[in-house]
Amino acid sequence: MIQFPNDFVWGSATSSYQIEGAAAEGGRAWSIWDAHAHIPGRTHNNENGNVACDHYHRYKEDVKLMADLGLKAYRFSISWSRIQPDGQGEINQEGIDFYSNLIDELLKHNITPWITLYHWDLPLALQTEKDGWLNPDIADFFATYAEICFKHFGDRVKNWITLNEPWVVAILGYGEGVFAPGRKSKDEPYLAAHQLLRSHGKAVKVYREKYQEKQGGKIGITNNCDWREPLTNKPEDIEAAERSLLFFLGWFADPIYFGDYPKVMRDRVGDRLPKFSAEDVENIKGSSDFFGLNHYTASYAADVDPNANDDDVTVYGNGGIFEDQYVDLTSDPKWKMTTMNWAIVPWGCRKLLEWISDRYGNPPTYITENGCSLDDKLENGEVKDTIRKEFVEGYLAACKKAIDNGVNLQGYFVWSFMDNFEWALGYSKRFGIHYVDYETLERTPKNSALWFKEAIKNNGFEFSLNERDI
Repeated sequence: MIQFPNDFVWGSATSSYQIEGAAAEGGRAWSIWDAHAHIPGRTHNNENGNVACDHYHRYKEDVKLMADLGLKAYRFSISWSRIQPDGQGEINQEGIDFYSNLIDELLKHNITPWITLYHWDLPLALQTEKDGWLNPDIADFFATYAEICFKHFGDRVKNWITLNEPWVVAILGYGEGVFAPGRKSKDEPYLAAHQLLRSHGKAVKVYREKYQEKQGGKIGITNNCDWREPLTNKPEDIEAAERSLLFFLGWFADPIYFGDYPKVMRDRVGDRLPKFSAEDVENIKGSSDFFGLNHYTASYAADVDPNANDDDVTVYGNGGIFEDQYVDLTSDPKWKMTTMNWAIVPWGCRKLLEWISDRYGNPPTYITENGCSLDDKLENGEVKDTIRKEFVEGYLAACKKAIDNGVNLQGYFVWSFMDNFEWALGYSKRFGIHYVDYETLERTPKNSALWFKEAIKNNGFEFSLNERDI
């Protein structure tokens, strides 16, 4: 029997554009994802979040499902353009009311709300009028929006996440162009990332100076990272794996814990990597009360000769800034794959948690997303997602092993609470522990949800997989 600490946080997570729908209701204006999804060819089958899971109208039903599951915490994001339609000006009271009602409903069922202020859905007006995350002024716009949320919800919300996966915003939004706002560049990812970090810093400054003492909450940021295992014991491969982690997670975590980007990035990117002002460093360094981590998979990493033919290497996961890293990523043919073609490697989760603990001084850590997409089928009222159950079981067992090894891991949020709009992949991928019929919008707990319910109730579970996997 694997037992977790008594105060371990058991949660699940979603994001606003992926589940809410009601895209033109309640005073909400378009975000960059509304615009991106309505350009033909940008998403699978040209699908969009106009309706999504219709959580906007069904939130009470969804909270009841959470209560039935025994969830201790629910992480959700706020749609900035539902609160401030143009991202800068007037507050939309209907948007305030919706989230206020959702928070009250959660608390009524003893579920602790965790709010993400930004999960990729920038108000479209900020993109078209202000150049979005490339404009240094965005930090002030974001801090103002964050303060609106602290002011209206902070009496009841004690857990804040400023940004979800800024790596994705920078790389997929400004580097590869597959996510909104759909820009392709070798330089803009670094520029966007810089403004994202500055925005985080300014929002935290507002919270700490005006709200934290009175409201008694905590605030942080969530970064995503896959584990990088050296392909061989050769020093150059060991160094390549470390370099890949620093270009991935260190890019955003090092400024928060050390006050600047990793040295390897400064050395390799040079003047293309922006510099922080003294004020930026003051705002950003030490600006996270906890370490939020979204983790899904792992790869082997090998050093690449800078003179090698680019066609000979796998750059997926390095985010299109391969020329700055020269790392080749591969998978073990024996690893099981999800329908995202992401390898299932629980021990990678443990190793990453231990790496974070070692590098950043063992901060309080929460896995704010972990899960897998599968080709789920609803048959006779049941979804037999055995692989997902084993996935969650394996990764949670790896988490417990990390805790036993001294890692200060305090909670785990499974992604996702229900099937939803999976960004550029539309509705073709199912990550949920609840099945959503996209015709009727009926929700059905999958077998993984029933297993998770028992794990929450028992604060642990019987581990049935091979010990070496974790």
